[in-house]
Amino acid sequence: MNMITDFVRVCSSSPSIKVGDVEYNKNSIIKEINNALKKSTEVILFPELIITGYTCGDLFFQPHLIKSAFKACLSIADKFKNKNIIIILGLPVLHNSKLYNCAATIYKNKIIGITPKIFLPNTREFYESRWFKSGKNVIDQKINILNKYTIPFSKNLIFKSHRNFLFSIEICEDLWTVEPPSGKQSLAGSLITFNPSASNELVSKVEYRKQLISQQSARCISAYVYSSCGMNESSTDNVYSGHNLIYENGALLNESQRFQIKGETIYADIDIERLYFDRNHSASYKLNSINEKFLIVDVENTLTASKVRTNPTLGTLRINEKTPFIPSNTLMRDSFCEEIFSIQVSSLIKRLQHINTKKVVIGISGGLDSTLALLVVVEAFKSLKISPRNIFTCSMPGFGTSKHTKGNAKKLSNGFKTNFQQIDIIRTVKSHFRDIKHSKSKFDITFENSQARERTQILMDLANKNSGIVVGTGDLSEAALGWSTFNGDHMSMYHVNIGVPKTLVKYLVDWAADARFPKLKKILRSISSTPITPELLPLNIKGNINQKSENSVGPFILVDYFLYSFVRLGYPPKKILYMATIAFKGEYSKTEIKKWLIVFIKRFFAQQFKRSAMPDGPKVGSVSLSPRGDWRMPSDGSPELWLRELK
Repeated sequence: MNMITDFVRVCSSSPSIKVGDVEYNKNSIIKEINNALKKSTEVILFPELIITGYTCGDLFFQPHLIKSAFKACLSIADKFKNKNIIIILGLPVLHNSKLYNCAATIYKNKIIGITPKIFLPNTREFYESRWFKSGKNVIDQKINILNKYTIPFSKNLIFKSHRNFLFSIEICEDLWTVEPPSGKQSLAGSLITFNPSASNELVSKVEYRKQLISQQSARCISAYVYSSCGMNESSTDNVYSGHNLIYENGALLNESQRFQIKGETIYADIDIERLYFDRNHSASYKLNSINEKFLIVDVENTLTASKVRTNPTLGTLRINEKTPFIPSNTLMRDSFCEEIFSIQVSSLIKRLQHINTKKVVIGISGGLDSTLALLVVVEAFKSLKISPRNIFTCSMPGFGTSKHTKGNAKKLSNGFKTNFQQIDIIRTVKSHFRDIKHSKSKFDITFENSQARERTQILMDLANKNSGIVVGTGDLSEAALGWSTFNGDHMSMYHVNIGVPKTLVKYLVDWAADARFPKLKKILRSISSTPITPELLPLNIKGNINQKSENSVGPFILVDYFLYSFVRLGYPPKKILYMATIAFKGEYSKTEIKKWLIVFIKRFFAQQFKRSAMPDGPKVGSVSLSPRGDWRMPSDGSPELWLRELK
């Protein structure tokens, strides 16, 4: 698979039908398949017993209905014999004088496999056992098609797509049981489960259905495509809504509107590569085993292989947030921030209790990171009922410190009634330059790092003097880039922000201004709107900040996008570039994105030595770069394989 074909476009459709009218239903199915082909769909799923209608009742005893349904299925296969689309639809199948509720998988001019339903609901409003036999004992059987070819008929079928990924089928109630077939199918390699269903609507059932599918897709580390009968089914005793859902590893990709008279069809691009990546990182998935044997039906081996055309728009139907570390649902904002903030606070409380200290030293710059760290410290001290005077805040202005940031640092520290002091480092650093014979006019890495290390020395010595610990302020994005001075601001005694990426730091500070510290809201808002800078280079002639981090490492919104895509999703560089170009269309050109992606990759590899020696700190989300946690990488690994792909 390549950058584009890592994605599989799937479709879940609940077209308009007439109960018992096979010809009408066949034409509705054909119409939706044609629509799906126009959108480069690779697999289309229809509901349970769609060819006849699920609610035929005792009409299922009629041989004419059953024969007509199978003929219609063959007719659909013949209709699309020259098209690259896999069709999965529900129909009744008579085999050895027994009627089964089945799903037929069609590709080109053939039915390539039939999967029977195993668990037949037969309580309350359901009476499936009246008409159908369970497929639990159907293994390695064959069905002859008009004396032309035979097809596998088994509960243990897994299909191999012409694009080389595996998928499987379970039918409606099979999912609702204690041990759904999709669990074993996934362990056997199936990456996508398709479920043709007929789930009626009851009060509150919709949320339970969504939870069930979400959890099963997450449990199996798979995608789950679900298609349920629509409201054209009989309403004699029940109502069906046409609820279609597509999930990927627990995340909802798309959902239909229910109760649509003309039916509803939804599409999504499933990321095959990401699912492989997540499975490979799951120890529990690899530890599981199965005793059953599955028959792998290779789609292309059933007919002459044909060239697969790729669609350059694949991937556009996915949730592709510009800020993947921040919830897109604003209603979740408070609970999301509360959870992260609580993790940070509780981790610091545990560390303070363990070393039996009630004093903390923290460097305050007037920037975002140190502000968030101070908020965490203040909240921890409040919980422990320790006076804020035991928080030793220190502002250490240097060559690049502006009046704005220096003023905000002092206002914030005094606003929380901390033990604040200001120590100007310029005189000391100049003396250090004389000692090492470095020109104070040479604005190189030595000029910058000398200031960072001087500040760290002050903080460490203040901690010793006051029997406290230094709380670090650097964040996850800076750790990824190595945007810190080794044994300078890189070092602390506990690192409360290390699991929080830069875009989320700003988000948390803004949240805290509203939800936790409204009295200091004006100061906090002023800090969150300040350009991100290490303030190590001299100010310009107007006294304004002359050094902005984003001019060196790229916009942090891009950095965090790259970080999430690379570490959490396992995307290769071309795929990151492709998806970023879609996400940031109109904001950054492809050339700009590529430029900053190259910078990210180079720095990520080159700066691993800093992460290998980073202080303790809490993981708060799905991405962590701690050498004791999620990320174990050699400090001398080469980035050339990744850079080559972009060149």
